[in-house]
Amino acid sequence: QVQLVESGGALVQSGGSLRLSCAASGRYFSRYSMGWFRQAPGKEREIVAAISWRGENTYYRDSVKGRFTISRDNAKNTVYLQMNSLKPEDTADYYCAGRDAYGLGYVGAEYNYWGQGTQVTVSS
Repeated sequence: QVQLVESGGALVQSGGSLRLSCAASGRYFSRYSMGWFRQAPGKEREIVAAISWRGENTYYRDSVKGRFTISRDNAKNTVYLQMNSLKPEDTADYYCAGRDAYGLGYVGAEYNYWGQGTQVTVSS
């Protein structure tokens, strides 16, 4: 069983930066591929980025490529999402998710564990 706790969400101006963190409990964090999802009001949840066990493989949705970076520190049981050049359309609740499988997961149904979310608001 893995518990995930996100932090780092805030109100930021357009063009600004934030770093989200997701702290995981449990012994086998390094065996979980991880993902960041977001859900804006009135919209469906969408994947933002994903990272494999050791961080050798990553995935980004097109709208965040070049602006967001996902990373992980298995020694600290933590996954990060560095968000630069933020835009108002990045405003959403951001969720960390984990799956006990090696490969990247691209949809929510592929993930076993979820955090409670952290709110990101980007003002124009």
